[in-house]
Amino acid sequence: MKINSHLTVFMRRHYPTISRQQWNDWRWQLSASIKTREALEQVLILGESERKFFERSGSGRKLSITPYYLSLLNTMSEDDPLRRMVIPRLEELYCSDSELHDPLAEDHDSPVPGLVHRYPDRVLLLASSVCPVLCRYCTRSRLMLCDSPGNKNASGKIDQAIQYIAERPQIRDVIISGGDPLIIGNDRLEAILSSLRRIPHVEMIRIGTKVPAVLPMRVDAELCRMLKKYHPLYMSLHFSHPDEITPETKMACERLA
Repeated sequence: MKINSHLTVFMRRHYPTISRQQWNDWRWQLSASIKTREALEQVLILGESERKFFERSGSGRKLSITPYYLSLLNTMSEDDPLRRMVIPRLEELYCSDSELHDPLAEDHDSPVPGLVHRYPDRVLLLASSVCPVLCRYCTRSRLMLCDSPGNKNASGKIDQAIQYIAERPQIRDVIISGGDPLIIGNDRLEAILSSLRRIPHVEMIRIGTKVPAVLPMRVDAELCRMLKKYHPLYMSLHFSHPDEITPETKMACERLA
């Protein structure tokens, strides 16, 4: 995968021992994700609000940023839009009386674990409880930012959800989400897609993902060959700011197209 000039400078400064081959390995990116204040401060200087968050929050809220996405952040400005999306701030600890644990009321519309059935003809299938980057604005943070007992036994939940879909002919549209469904292995993702394709009344399958923006090296030829088997397949790509558009994301999107 082509590396842009800004990224080359970033790698030389912060990852001098990492080869380009390693950098472009999405599994390495996940294993090297920034998950602590100490690791974050090796790359940037925390602003006042960011620093106060870590001082007051203890270890109750998780942090995760891939090295790739970290390279896109403005290391000097606390008000950088991408920093605001992935680095916690003090304001995150303030909760008003009107705030909800489950703001979209998804738990209320979940007939079986891992499935949201709000509209008669479509369902939301939560195929993963993991994201490569933890966005601070996530409406599903109750699952992403804590060690929830509901995150365990994922394969059993998926089987139960697919059986629920198969038993209801009115369901014609399945949106695969999570977490991020592209973060799971190709074999497991293909097992989900093939199971859904065998259900006659499922006409549309959509995958919602932020991977092209935060982990574009995940979108490799092997993944695309597998996805191509299950056309028509729709990808809902989550981009939040123009600064997320890089040569790497462009290549990922072109591969998916």
